[in-house]
Amino acid sequence: MSLLNDLNPVQQKAVLETEGPLLVFAGAGSGKTRVLTYRIAYLIQEKGIAPWNILAVTFTNKAADEMKERVERLLGKSGQRAWVSTFHSACVRILRRHIELLGFRKNFIIYDEEDQQRQLKTVMRELDLDFRMFHPRAMQSAIDQLKNEGIPPDRYHPSPYNIFQKRLASVYERYQENLRRNNALDFGDLLLYVVILFHRFPEVLRLYQEHCRYVMVDEFQDTNRIQYHLIRRIVDRHRNICVVGD
Repeated sequence: MSLLNDLNPVQQKAVLETEGPLLVFAGAGSGKTRVLTYRIAYLIQEKGIAPWNILAVTFTNKAADEMKERVERLLGKSGQRAWVSTFHSACVRILRRHIELLGFRKNFIIYDEEDQQRQLKTVMRELDLDFRMFHPRAMQSAIDQLKNEGIPPDRYHPSPYNIFQKRLASVYERYQENLRRNNALDFGDLLLYVVILFHRFPEVLRLYQEHCRYVMVDEFQDTNRIQYHLIRRIVDRHRNICVVGD
């Protein structure tokens, strides 16, 4: 129990409540990351949970690296085997292993914003769209939003009275076809395709539900719809989830 000596009583309570769902509200500078790192250490050191059965996700590489370093300082090498990652990095890891089930090759490339813009402009030229009426950045923003909502092209239903939405549907469909042809994904696809993968192949979902028995999410207030849906699917089996936010 020596780990708990470094925490105040409220933080100790958050660390000790390991079973079932837990929501922790905490303001900036109140030690949210500290709670998560000590929670990981407590699960491994005091409860004997295998490090590889723990998943902790956050939003930036800096935050993930900081959490990893703190866990390793507490546990040494055993802390290195906990899965601490950003949402996108976690999804890349899953897709590198299973994306062939969705018709991509494992060596897929990831388009950055500049690549995405270039491909969208190509698609819009192919569809003979006027850039002055339908700006590529507006199309990019709309497609990103659809992916954040978990909506692939075949589930997008534009209003027949909205000319932008009608053109967006055509652009979105062609854009995704071109990405597939190039064995490429953009950032929004990383989460979208994992959700699709879990839906189409329940055995893959069960693999990660069993693997990720304890899940933690930092800055939970920043999660979008597809991130929430992804985490919800993973924790459905064991329901041991701790989220912190302000």
